[in-house]
Amino acid sequence: MIKLITLTHPRMAQAFIDYMASRHVDIKMMPEGGGQFTLWLVDAQHQVETEAELKMFLDNPNHAKYQAASWDMAESRQNNFRYNSPSMLAMVKAKAGPFSLLIMASCILIFVLQQFGAGRPVFDALHFPAFAGQEWQIWRWFSHALLHFSVMHIAFNLLWWWQLGGDIEQRLGSGKLIKVFLLSAAISGFGQYWVEGANFGGLSGVVYALVGYIWMFSYRAPSRGLLMPKPILGFMLVFLVLGFVQPFMAIANTAHLVGLLSGIAIGLWDTRK
Repeated sequence: MIKLITLTHPRMAQAFIDYMASRHVDIKMMPEGGGQFTLWLVDAQHQVETEAELKMFLDNPNHAKYQAASWDMAESRQNNFRYNSPSMLAMVKAKAGPFSLLIMASCILIFVLQQFGAGRPVFDALHFPAFAGQEWQIWRWFSHALLHFSVMHIAFNLLWWWQLGGDIEQRLGSGKLIKVFLLSAAISGFGQYWVEGANFGGLSGVVYALVGYIWMFSYRAPSRGLLMPKPILGFMLVFLVLGFVQPFMAIANTAHLVGLLSGIAIGLWDTRK
């Protein structure tokens, strides 16, 4: 098959599919995630004709001949304008990259192990270095970010990691996201340990680093395509402040604050030119 074009309006795309079907040219529409749909030409021998017709269609998609073709083909189609919605897995993969997916899978696997009787051994193996000699167990500086202690905890963190980390990885590459993850996990973890000890875990410190990092790119390098919408920024900052003033929930507030500051610092460095 030959890829023709990616569109965001499936109904408009269906009109072109119907028109070409009336000319005995088979075109398939497949979801790409993110609300986009790609048209694929099944038989390459019709490529020249199809591309010429597509150009005319894009110039005037509301022409009467396309509407007429849709009416004519409506009865012959087995499915009256029905297309396969992308699966949840396809939607997740469309937004994220290999490293962000790896971290998500690792968090989920570790959380499952914690729920099936391995909570204490898993925590003992992955928590931030707290005892003599553990500071040389390098993985501990980062693995504490993979620990989560409730469904709400892991859902909140993975949602923002997928959203923000996926943006960074898709626009700047996996290397940038790996750097932000490693630096912010180590720095925010150290800040939290310094204030309250090693009884903590979760991606939230890293998530706040992603917020700060994208915030700096929005302000200093918007051409790179990383934008931090003001409502999201406001929500995350309000949540940060509420964490310090509410007395009811055990939240790693220092990790959040230090993570945000580390993300801002890394973002300033990466946009220095």
